[in-house]
Amino acid sequence: MAFLHWIDNIDKRLFTFIHQSLANNFLDAAMLFLRNPLVWIPLYAFLLFWLLKYHRTYAVKFIVLSVVTVGFTDYVSASVLKELIKRPRPCHSVELLPVIRNIIDCGGLYGFPSSHASNHFGMAAFWFCAIFTMTGKKWHWLWIWAALISFAQVYVGKHYPFDVLCGALFGLGSGWVAAMIFKRWVSPKNQQETPGKLGATGSFTN
Repeated sequence: MAFLHWIDNIDKRLFTFIHQSLANNFLDAAMLFLRNPLVWIPLYAFLLFWLLKYHRTYAVKFIVLSVVTVGFTDYVSASVLKELIKRPRPCHSVELLPVIRNIIDCGGLYGFPSSHASNHFGMAAFWFCAIFTMTGKKWHWLWIWAALISFAQVYVGKHYPFDVLCGALFGLGSGWVAAMIFKRWVSPKNQQETPGKLGATGSFTN
């Protein structure tokens, strides 16, 4: 219990620092912008176009596992873990009322773990690993995308940093598992697999 109390204390200190020391009008607008799902439609459209144009063979499997990944992370984080752990959001904390700036509606009562962090890090992990499997290329910007959206959850007052950290770790694990399933699914039988060397024809090259 002492350890959990220490974690909670650190979490609230970090949350307070972000809300008191980093707050400004520019970040207010930027973080609200990043949280808007409509903002990311061009990203999803680009990814779909890229898949259909250059990797049509794997497009259906990629899309199916993307949907399964985000469906799993969203359901488990929102409907299982939040209800099991029951940690109130910071915007519902009486202790933090002087800190919360109410730049967005608080939302549901419980916030651990962050579903935004779980979902976006789940997608980032799956996409990063699956794209590496198909092309050998590492799209590092996916981690920046997930991290910015996750940080925005703390900035607007919806989550503590620890909510986001644990959500991100859960998403990373889920996305990695989905990527391993994808790799097995697209791999030719009876051939030695070499990470990042899956050719466009569906065969692994040495």
